[in-house]
Amino acid sequence: MSRLSLPLNAIDAFLVTARHLNLTHAAKELCLTQGAVSRKIATLETWFGFPLFERHARGLRLSPQGSALLPELHSAFEHLLMVADQAQAQQTVVRLKAPTCAMRWLVPRLLHLEQHYPELQIALTTTTDHTVNFKTEPYDAAIVFGTQLSAGDLLFDEALTPVMSATLIPPQALDNMTLLHPTRDKTDWSLWLAKQQTFQPAMRKNQHFDTMDLAITAAIQGLGLAIADETLVAEDIRAGRLQRPFDESVKTGASYRLVLRESRHKAAGLAAFRQGLLAVNPA
Repeated sequence: MSRLSLPLNAIDAFLVTARHLNLTHAAKELCLTQGAVSRKIATLETWFGFPLFERHARGLRLSPQGSALLPELHSAFEHLLMVADQAQAQQTVVRLKAPTCAMRWLVPRLLHLEQHYPELQIALTTTTDHTVNFKTEPYDAAIVFGTQLSAGDLLFDEALTPVMSATLIPPQALDNMTLLHPTRDKTDWSLWLAKQQTFQPAMRKNQHFDTMDLAITAAIQGLGLAIADETLVAEDIRAGRLQRPFDESVKTGASYRLVLRESRHKAAGLAAFRQGLLAVNPA
């Protein structure tokens, strides 16, 4: 028979059964039914063309061919497991928690990590939660957002500026545009307008969203004038999806930061993840 048809998944069943010489005990260890173990061994015997066990009333005995084959198969299977363990150790899975609003900044850097750090696998969870508790949450790293944060690495400070669809050229009368809010209140717009003198809309037409990412997306579609973080919309402006009708931006005192779990097992992988994410030019 072709080597490609060798039933590799049956070898473990043979090795376990050879150790117990009892199908019931082997089935329990393998978490299979006794019939499933018997079928796996029968498939392997068919492939080899000789019996691996001799069936007796009191149980099983290895056949002469099975006895001769057992040490070689055991050694080869152990080597296969060792190679798999080494490969798994080289692959670091980084469980990352990030706020949805940071995705516009994060995605290009995840592409950079994928290209330059193939040993890393990023398991991303997006959330509207801006904090993390490594004692109760199963993450290795997190991007957190808030004021008066000091832990971890500074990614960027929040600086708000109005943005609108780049297709609205020349811009329509800004005073009549719907103001798009990234929260359920008007805090961000009020903060920016407090620093302005020339643009003071009455806020008669407003649309509120649950996240800044949704407000930015609505602005790209031409729904209105959004207040957004200038770092988060930088790529949309470069790509011509958005424009800034005003040059001014206002810092809010909040920032985005990267924090990592202390992990001896994943120390090297997390260090590589941090280095890649903090790269100045991920492109």
